[in-house]
Amino acid sequence: MTESANLNNMTIEKSAPKSATNGKNLTIALAGNANVGKSAIFNQLTGLVQEVGNWSGKTVGIREGTLEHHGIQIKVVDLPGIYSFSTYSPEELVTREYILIRHPDIVINVLDATSLERNLYFTLQLKEMNVPLVLALNYTDIAKKRHIHTDIALLGRLLQAPVINTVAIKGFGVHELVDAALEAVERSSKQQEHNPPKYGPEVENRIIKLMDALNGFYPECPSRWTAIKLLENDNEIVTRLGKQLPEVIPLARMLALEIARIHGESSAAVMAAERYTLAAKIAQQISIASELKTHRGNRLDNLTLHPVAGYLIFIATMVAVLVFISFFGGWVTELITRLFNGLNPHWLEPFQAIFWNGAVTGAYAALAVALGFILPFFLILSWLGESGYLPRIAFMMDRPCHVVGLHGQASLPLITALGCNVPACLGCRIMENKRDRFIAMFLSTLVPCSARTSVVLGLVGAFIGWQWAVGLLIFQFILIFIVGWILNRLAPSTSPGIIMEMPEYRLPDLKIVWRQAWNRFKDFLTIGVPFIVAGSIVIESLRIFNILDAITRTMTPITVGWLGLPAFTGVLLIFGILRKEANLALLISLAGGAAITSIISPLQMVVFSIVILLYIPCISTMAVMVRETSLKATAVMVIFEIALALLAGGVAYRLLGMFMH
Repeated sequence: MTESANLNNMTIEKSAPKSATNGKNLTIALAGNANVGKSAIFNQLTGLVQEVGNWSGKTVGIREGTLEHHGIQIKVVDLPGIYSFSTYSPEELVTREYILIRHPDIVINVLDATSLERNLYFTLQLKEMNVPLVLALNYTDIAKKRHIHTDIALLGRLLQAPVINTVAIKGFGVHELVDAALEAVERSSKQQEHNPPKYGPEVENRIIKLMDALNGFYPECPSRWTAIKLLENDNEIVTRLGKQLPEVIPLARMLALEIARIHGESSAAVMAAERYTLAAKIAQQISIASELKTHRGNRLDNLTLHPVAGYLIFIATMVAVLVFISFFGGWVTELITRLFNGLNPHWLEPFQAIFWNGAVTGAYAALAVALGFILPFFLILSWLGESGYLPRIAFMMDRPCHVVGLHGQASLPLITALGCNVPACLGCRIMENKRDRFIAMFLSTLVPCSARTSVVLGLVGAFIGWQWAVGLLIFQFILIFIVGWILNRLAPSTSPGIIMEMPEYRLPDLKIVWRQAWNRFKDFLTIGVPFIVAGSIVIESLRIFNILDAITRTMTPITVGWLGLPAFTGVLLIFGILRKEANLALLISLAGGAAITSIISPLQMVVFSIVILLYIPCISTMAVMVRETSLKATAVMVIFEIALALLAGGVAYRLLGMFMH
């Protein structure tokens, strides 16, 4: 199985359509609305663990995997979840460019069986593009519980496409879907019949006039789809044809005005209304739903999305998570430390000390941080995502995002940042202009990721109290809000609201929760643990050969003089640039089996945690920041965060020092 890199821009190399199965190498593209189960089908087919998104924008790039089915090599492409080809968002542009220019052999349109009318709007647009199509009717188990029955045979006849019932998360119907896709590819290679959706006569007549005027001149796109886009005044299509076939543009504008005069609204709005009308008509014909009383999900939504109770539930949930991880992580750390202390040899020679105090102590310190703090956090985050609650949190964050001048979709990367800042920065691509992307990325790098959170919980939470740990994280979010407000004042802008798909509440599948958590956690095991062990060896070597003091002395004006920290923390801050969680593990390693409280006071723990929360993102995050923005923009953000960390740490040392020791 293989996986390709994300497509980071809208320019995709053009390739001709491939032949059918005789080439023994096919491409299947998964397309559909957000939260219909595309990523679940992708995972079932390829075995790759792509997170199953529960909100729009989760799949920003394109993921690719492969499978072999009946001796045929098949590339499976998971396209971003979108609702229309007429919104011009980054997700929509990536999806339509891929389908039109890369020419996948077959498009599997994944539909939510509980919301067919809304989903069919996008299906009709795919039919306009004249692509070979198979429909995957997903969430049929939930539809059955709601007493919703769909006549898939009739749906297939109406849309002239095979329809397969699936429950993607359990793998039901997925392989039958591939069989149907292969048959559809074979059938499309033998016949080029096109059965597009038909709209009202006043619209159809003008579509035909434009198709006649195009006369196959624009072979990159189907002529009917191009004509419809011209009537919708699609900027990209108008610009391209304005250069290649300029005489068509005045005709398109005249025909669009005629439609507008007939209906009393813009031609684009008329086209949307035509699709919605046809989608509603099809859904009414094929679906039978009995009247149901308000089900449990609606009652939960009334609470979790309530303008007051929703925020209280969100805060209570986050506090409960932090308190649990604080106690659990402290217990695991103490258990592992006691185990290794019982094996600790005495009277070590210098090189033996490097091995034990460096390598062994670094390994068990990394193990304590990993098992006590990082893995539980990822498991809980995955569980909340699979349950359907995380998208509710994203929706609740819409209002605070407006205060800092951001589109509601900025809440998505901000919440992703709780796990890791790297995918959060990548997720900022969904913002539609540079100003919004810059602010969203800036704030995302300030959000306490799992590594920073593990430092706070493992240090302050475990040795001072969970109340202090929660207080520090609340302080961090207040600071993020203030920074966002200032940035919005410096570069004011208006921000539209967020339209989100709310998935069904469900009891998470523990296998999927574990796979998602493990997919995040394994990077720490393969990269973080070796780095922490190496760092511990380096620090122990520097200490034995009396070099450590020379390094720490150069940083004492800042670490000791301004921040009031022990001198050795200067080395930790240097290593922390590479891996944030290394700060806690190396601190445990430096304690050498003794209690951390013997080398750092409670006041210093708080100040150290504040600095770790704020100063300079890890090197992986900075690399993504440079790629997604520029070196100059990244430098501005990094310098600001270093200054903010030092300022906040120094002020906290002086204020808290009045009543803490």
